[in-house]
Amino acid sequence: MSDPEPRTFRALFISDVHLGSKAAKADFLIDFLRYHDAEIIYLVGDIVDGWRLRRSWHWPQSHNDVVQKLLRKARKGASITYIAGNHDEFARQFQGVHFGGIVVADRAIHETADGRRLLVIHGDQFDTVVHNQRWLAYLGDYAYDTAMLINRVVTKLRHLLGLPYWSFSSWAKVKVKKAVNFIGSFQTVLSEEARRSHVDGVICGHIHHAAIENYGEVQYINTGDWVESCTAVVEHFDGRMEILTWAHVLPESSADADVLVPVDIIDLKGRAAQAA
Repeated sequence: MSDPEPRTFRALFISDVHLGSKAAKADFLIDFLRYHDAEIIYLVGDIVDGWRLRRSWHWPQSHNDVVQKLLRKARKGASITYIAGNHDEFARQFQGVHFGGIVVADRAIHETADGRRLLVIHGDQFDTVVHNQRWLAYLGDYAYDTAMLINRVVTKLRHLLGLPYWSFSSWAKVKVKKAVNFIGSFQTVLSEEARRSHVDGVICGHIHHAAIENYGEVQYINTGDWVESCTAVVEHFDGRMEILTWAHVLPESSADADVLVPVDIIDLKGRAAQAA
């Protein structure tokens, strides 16, 4: 398979990477970032998985490399905004603080090249399970870990058979009626929030289901994730939005080798105090 051509966009939206989780497709994201660049980058929540890191430490070199790749893009002039999610909610206490050229926020308004205003938000704020039944959210997180374990087994088998990456968990999600109903409800609620905010649309993550849908005059955009579908949303220079799915063939990596996490990820409080 030949290498793809490098591409540059006006804006790039990535969410739900879940660094710190064994399910994170960090190698795929590094590969994607190698061939895709943008003037404006939004990290739309759950980039670091604080829930899983509290349960057990997992930070291989590939996760370190994702952080360094993003910091390098910031140094080269990309405007990067980190929107906090529920798995990295620790970052919400640092709104407005810059870390290596990346600014932290709870939400943002993105203005497209064709003049539209889009609310950028992770979306967990509108998930009643996350906010009203926290114990059930954690229980669901354990169930999700099981699904991701099955996903990794399927991925390894397909790799041995010379087949391309395919997500069992994404396939199962669209086959389960309750999951489909939840996705539909989530999209409706986020679209209503966009109307209340007097914007033209919303860009979010959280549910790991990439989509671009129109709800009347409001556009709903979900970036997907980098544990199942390996998707991102880009804005072209004419304002057109598009979902990109990444399945570039990667060489064997040493993704299971644990390394020390950089200080700028672990000691956020200290960095915030210095920045202040």
